[in-house]
Amino acid sequence: MYYIGTAGWSYKDWEGIVYPRKKETSFHALVFLSRFLNFIEINSTFYRHPIFNITLSWVKRVEHLQDFLFAVKLNQVFTHTKGDFSQIDVDRFKSGIEPLITNNRLAAILMQFPWSFAHTEANLEYMMNLFKIFSGYPLTLEIRQGKWDHPDFFKTLSEYKVGFCNIDQPVFTNSIRPSSHSTNPEFSYVRLHGRNYKNWFKKDAGRDARYDYLYSSDELDSWVKRIKDLGKKSKNVYIVTNNHYRGQAMANALQLKNKISGEKLDIPCELLKHYPVLKDIVKRIEKGQMDLFDDEQTSE
Repeated sequence: MYYIGTAGWSYKDWEGIVYPRKKETSFHALVFLSRFLNFIEINSTFYRHPIFNITLSWVKRVEHLQDFLFAVKLNQVFTHTKGDFSQIDVDRFKSGIEPLITNNRLAAILMQFPWSFAHTEANLEYMMNLFKIFSGYPLTLEIRQGKWDHPDFFKTLSEYKVGFCNIDQPVFTNSIRPSSHSTNPEFSYVRLHGRNYKNWFKKDAGRDARYDYLYSSDELDSWVKRIKDLGKKSKNVYIVTNNHYRGQAMANALQLKNKISGEKLDIPCELLKHYPVLKDIVKRIEKGQMDLFDDEQTSE
């Protein structure tokens, strides 16, 4: 099964683009997105530990949707401070995501390491220690330097039952490149960050500038092929669009959903206005061309 979603939902620049300008008092962004997607990656847990009651509230908001899943990003104290964490941090994170576990809503915990996390024996040992600490949880690992792309490393991930996160990012000399590696037969993971070469390593570029990118249909097609390859290797494939600025992640997520499944889908009205490329999907669906993105036609 393919699960497609965005990285997070709380973005002010999505107002009037993804979300309606006029909202009912009961409006909640997660409930709104769950009408169009079956998966959300929670990024707020990277900045602060998850809180049991808040996590439980997310579960309750999608309880009517049997197949809706969440991924959670591991807190930065584990991945960006390298060892500066305590058992208290471990316990807080685990207890905070317990509602996802008990309600069968957790797809994976994303362990994302920064670009500076180089391929060294010390770093490998550090990662393996984290794998042991979170043993029993579905884990996926994202690293960004190309030297990690080695059969021995993938073998290690398989031994620990850790999924490898296949990413799309601006490719420089030492960057890890687009791939379709599967190291866990239960699931595979894909994250699309955009290809904003200008701002990717720019020191004064903010989050929005770095992830300001809209994938073309052709660029998405190359990923559809990789995603379908992953679908042959694992039971589930989780696909995340992280090019969030001004709702571009939502637009590309819906394009991918249509390209992968060919199924009819709803598109938020405001998003159609801002991303005319989505109107082509609507027109084709109205004509009954539901098989437009079958394997033999993905090159169109």
